[in-house]
Amino acid sequence: MFDLKVINSVLEQLEEERGIPKEKILEAIEAALATAYKKEYGKKGQIIRATFDLASGKTEFYQVKVVVDPKDVIFEEDADAQKAELTEEEINEKIWFNPEHHILLADARKIKKGAEVESEIVFPLEHKDDYGRIASQTAKQVIIQKIREAEKTSVLAEYGKREGEIVMGTVQRIERGNIFVDLGRTTGILPFEEQIPGERYRQGERVRAYLYRVEETVKGIFLRLSRSHPKFLEKLFEVETPEIANKTVEVKAIAREPGSRTKLAVVSHDEHIDPVGAMVGQRGVRVSTVMSELGGEKIDIIEWSADQKKFIEDALSPAKVLAVTINEAEKSAIVEVSEDQQSLAIGKGGQNVRLAAKLTGWRIDIRGTSGTTLAEGKAPEEEKKLA
Repeated sequence: MFDLKVINSVLEQLEEERGIPKEKILEAIEAALATAYKKEYGKKGQIIRATFDLASGKTEFYQVKVVVDPKDVIFEEDADAQKAELTEEEINEKIWFNPEHHILLADARKIKKGAEVESEIVFPLEHKDDYGRIASQTAKQVIIQKIREAEKTSVLAEYGKREGEIVMGTVQRIERGNIFVDLGRTTGILPFEEQIPGERYRQGERVRAYLYRVEETVKGIFLRLSRSHPKFLEKLFEVETPEIANKTVEVKAIAREPGSRTKLAVVSHDEHIDPVGAMVGQRGVRVSTVMSELGGEKIDIIEWSADQKKFIEDALSPAKVLAVTINEAEKSAIVEVSEDQQSLAIGKGGQNVRLAAKLTGWRIDIRGTSGTTLAEGKAPEEEKKLA
């Protein structure tokens, strides 16, 4: 019926490699065998249990009956007469007697001396000749299920800790714009909306992405990946910049339009370290490496400042600003620029002022020296309201 060498080998492997005790899998196999037996040959209300001997491969089946006191049950054949003598509350406290599930106390004591109410009496069940095929299939299904459960638990334990980190894998397949990435022990999903616009991927290509969410569902563990997330850019800099990894330099804010341009505000917690210089690296090697990973996305790095006027001014880099007037109540700013700086302040399609507004959290109006509003960058809160 069973290939015992294979089963024992699989159980030992699961115990060693995935930490599932052999006894737990054996219990699951026995429970599944009992369920399969009951489905094929059992009756309603029966409690059936099985014992499986790993040495011989033999399976024994038993029916279990629970010992009950006659005073605590209602017999179906005498139900009307019993109910007539009881209150509704007393009826609710009693149980319906099922001869397949219960055994009366007096009958139980004929079989087992000292039997008590709620104890169990066990009866061996006959062996069925055609049960071998069912039992073999059941054991196989249980082992496969346990392997899946072990994989699920293991993946959740490993990648649950890695949420918020960069992971690397190979493009497995592409379906409807979504990219499935083979991460070794599991598969991650890089949705279309989380990809960098303009990037193209081929099957077998290596790809790095930010693991932004680990989801546990009834269908399994889903790893959600992103290359457009602002945190992906921050984590890339963390890999290239030791000062970020050791918390000397901190990324305070990011405003990103994936594949096009990003503005990054950083601050140093050590007065001897220039935060912008640390991010750029010698001869620009650090920022160049990150830009290369992002397909040439332009990156503006500025120093964060608690002085909002200075922060807004720097956020509009590379434009040079004449004056900044802020309205604390409305969290808005009017920025005056000279004629030759207007195009730089606004940026192509308004991108520079738009990113500056996202970075600072302030609404920014760009005005010429004549006082005419030339462009407006909305704060993130305003964009949400409009959306």
